[in-house]
Amino acid sequence: MEECKIKNLYNLEETIATKIFEGATYPWEVLPKIGDFIIELGNTLSKEEYDKVGEDVWIAKSATVAPTAYIKGPAIIGKNAEIRHCAFIRGKAIVGEGAVVGNSTELKNVILFNKVQVPHYNYVGDSILGYKSHMGAGSITSNVKSDKKLVVVKNDTEKIETGLKKFGAMLGDEVEVGCGSVLNPGTVIGKNSNIYPLSSVRKVVPANSIYKNQNEIVEKF
Repeated sequence: MEECKIKNLYNLEETIATKIFEGATYPWEVLPKIGDFIIELGNTLSKEEYDKVGEDVWIAKSATVAPTAYIKGPAIIGKNAEIRHCAFIRGKAIVGEGAVVGNSTELKNVILFNKVQVPHYNYVGDSILGYKSHMGAGSITSNVKSDKKLVVVKNDTEKIETGLKKFGAMLGDEVEVGCGSVLNPGTVIGKNSNIYPLSSVRKVVPANSIYKNQNEIVEKF
């Protein structure tokens, strides 16, 4: 399933977490490693550029964090990132350089590449969001199946057993998710694709596509 491979989804130069992907083929393989990786990486960060705040929370000195935001470790907030009013970071989160975590947005076990925007009422759990990807207001990742079975990644012809109970969405670089959309467990969206507002997305969306509904995914021109 070539479209789901790390090399086809992400520019690894656009994240502080590059090394976590070493030896992995698909991005969801690193989800169980995020917490330990943050602690290991955090302890190597420059004290001139990052402050360690509380237990296993590193915040870049150039980042802006609202006093009402809650950040639980392990977490790294990158340079020039913005954490807005009442953001709720539950731990195991890497927020990339220049990224925006908005009002009442909740993060848990995630990697946000540089310049990702989750700016309004978003839930992002057990997910990886590529460079400059953007989730519209109220759009969320659903990270557990209703039947609690392990998540399977599917396209029209293939499927991959992930072995994971919790798996939200993998968004490639520069993906745009419309307002009010739900990305169901195991969703993978290829680079430069757009998701219509109010969509319920599942399976794999190819790169350079416009997702209108499950039965209408068209190529961008």
